[in-house]
Amino acid sequence: MILCIDQVIPTELLSRVQATLADTAYRDGRETAGWHARTVKQNEQADGRQPEVIALREELTSALQRHPLFQMAARPRRMKPLMFSRYQEGMSYGNHVDDAVMATPEGAMRTDLSFTLFLNDPDSYEGGELLIDSTAGEQTYKLPAGALILYPSSTLHRVEPVTQGERLAAVGWAQSQVREPQQREILFDLDTTRRQEFEANGKTRTFDMLSKSLANLLRMWAEV
Repeated sequence: MILCIDQVIPTELLSRVQATLADTAYRDGRETAGWHARTVKQNEQADGRQPEVIALREELTSALQRHPLFQMAARPRRMKPLMFSRYQEGMSYGNHVDDAVMATPEGAMRTDLSFTLFLNDPDSYEGGELLIDSTAGEQTYKLPAGALILYPSSTLHRVEPVTQGERLAAVGWAQSQVREPQQREILFDLDTTRRQEFEANGKTRTFDMLSKSLANLLRMWAEV
């Protein structure tokens, strides 16, 4: 399942992120790439050791942890600290698949889901689309500032060359409580349906039965 979520972070936080990233130090993005991805990665990443970058990372992570749609779709058990990436004119990230296991401060983490949070206006730069190679073929995404795309880490994907302007994004990975993508999608659809039932009719017998099924499937599939 590939999911686009609009307005994941408040406008005020987005403005602060943009201002901070405009005045921070960057490092060669190849420093955090695997040996094979390093050959096709051309971008820069904000120096994650800077206090202001650490603070932004923690604030954005908290916003994601509070966002109901992100939580419903990802059901994160663990998340790797966010990275802020910058693509200037001529930069790109060629075809690659994300590492299956990544290091985190708490130890090794399996990557089930990847996400990109777009941080600047898509009209302010040309190119820079995220291209994901799925069973439906190649699909490109270039979302508004503050919008996020969540997709399986198992997919082959790339960032097209930026031909003008500057592309800013926060990227991250999650290990889900539910390993299998088909099971996550079933839970997402069921949770969406029960919420729609509640909004339309309140706490009905139908809502209760949907909630029971959701809870019992999660109880069956969750790894916690």
